[in-house]
Amino acid sequence: MSLATSVLGGVAAGAVFGQIWKRISDDPDTPDPKGLRRSNGEMLAAAALQGLVFGLVRAAVDRAEAKGYRAVTHEDTS
Repeated sequence: MSLATSVLGGVAAGAVFGQIWKRISDDPDTPDPKGLRRSNGEMLAAAALQGLVFGLVRAAVDRAEAKGYRAVTHEDTS
């Protein structure tokens, strides 16, 4: 169960990052760290945003998973 929620969380985070990037960038394609056509500043900003989005989604998924576990087992996961 945990593996499935992690994979779904990663897919969701990628989709959220892609949508945010389309709204804030002139180029709708998400940046490739190995690609050299973008500036270092743009690449670092994209990486920071991506890390933020993935961290938030992971925390939300982990929290929902813990609440679901507690609802089923009536045990605290902390």
